[in-house]
Amino acid sequence: MSRIDALIAELCPEGMEFKALEELGVTYGGLTGKTKADFSDGNARFVSYKNIFNNLAVNLEPDDFVRVGPDESQNSLEIGDVLFTGSSETPDEVGMSAVVLEKPSEAIFLNSFCFGYRFNDDALLLPGFSKYIFRSDVVRRQIVMSASGVTRFNISKKRFLKVRIPIPPKEIQQEIVKILDTFTELEAELEAELEAELEARRRQYKYYRDALLAFSDQDIRWAAMAEVGEFFRGRRFTKADYVDTGVPCVHYGDIYTQYGTATETTVSHVRTDLAPTLRFAQPGDLIIAGVGETVEDVGKAVAWLGHDEVAIHDDCFAFRHSLNPRFVSYYFQTTAFHAEKNKFVARAKVKRLSSESLAKLTIPVPSLEEQARIVAILDKFDALVNDISVGLPAEIVARRQQYAHYRDRLLTFKEAL
Repeated sequence: MSRIDALIAELCPEGMEFKALEELGVTYGGLTGKTKADFSDGNARFVSYKNIFNNLAVNLEPDDFVRVGPDESQNSLEIGDVLFTGSSETPDEVGMSAVVLEKPSEAIFLNSFCFGYRFNDDALLLPGFSKYIFRSDVVRRQIVMSASGVTRFNISKKRFLKVRIPIPPKEIQQEIVKILDTFTELEAELEAELEAELEARRRQYKYYRDALLAFSDQDIRWAAMAEVGEFFRGRRFTKADYVDTGVPCVHYGDIYTQYGTATETTVSHVRTDLAPTLRFAQPGDLIIAGVGETVEDVGKAVAWLGHDEVAIHDDCFAFRHSLNPRFVSYYFQTTAFHAEKNKFVARAKVKRLSSESLAKLTIPVPSLEEQARIVAILDKFDALVNDISVGLPAEIVARRQQYAHYRDRLLTFKEAL
């Protein structure tokens, strides 16, 4: 019998007490009445959305500042507060939490896209226990259910306060925190080592890919893209048109967040009644992002290798050609390609690349046999470095899953009747 099992048998043999958050405390909002100018010359620190999303414990010395006047009525953080992200583009990421583990040495505030929860009795839960229980599966499932939305999911405070949490005796909380603090530290150290190794592999891969596709010592034909194919622009659809099942589609944002070199399936679908108004990429086409928030994002591409056509957004282009699709996609990743492409990007607030500019870019055209040879080499390297089911990325995911499983086992309690 473990130390925790022994404590549970001694202190709560009939099960653990659970209570709804509305019985235990209150929520409060973030900064109000602020303009863009208030964040350009700030005098007080505030906790950002990312500070909460990325951490179990709030970083109380952030580099984010806001102007707060002496007579303003704003909520400042206190030790034991649990902070939550109020919205997200996906339900699985809404309501992520971070805890104020220490008494702030100065007034520190909360961004307006998040909210805080404060216990009426600050001795009820150890702050260290809160940082784990609110990230546990049993509580996260309830928090996700308190959110609703279509293109963006928002927490309903009324439903959020119905979330029920276990209230273990202090001795049990302390033992769990001791175990999970040690496990978290060890897991973070191991993950950091794996991430460092993965980054080194990625740099090595990038160098090898660029060298392989430079053809500096070969007599290879180079051609403008307009000479070896043609471009088709997609047609408009919005995230409000998304459905679980329908017409497969590729949105420009998905190209640089969801896809790698090539794909046979899509992560998004739109309503079938829109089909007559859409424009489609064919199997073998390269789908190119025509816009982006950064110059680097514009021009990123994915080869479409599905069996059927796929709808593309009007900020995407389909490049139809007779080359090896994966070869073209790999070339679009090279440093040389991006250096040439960057000269043509229109650098307004939203960065854009036109089909006319894409048509002027040059691409190497080796034999189809040589293209296939290069693709075979890069596919193996790419899988080892980037494929989530192979190599180091898979090891990192496995470690995270192992950690979550162990944490959730420790934080799953039988409820007292």
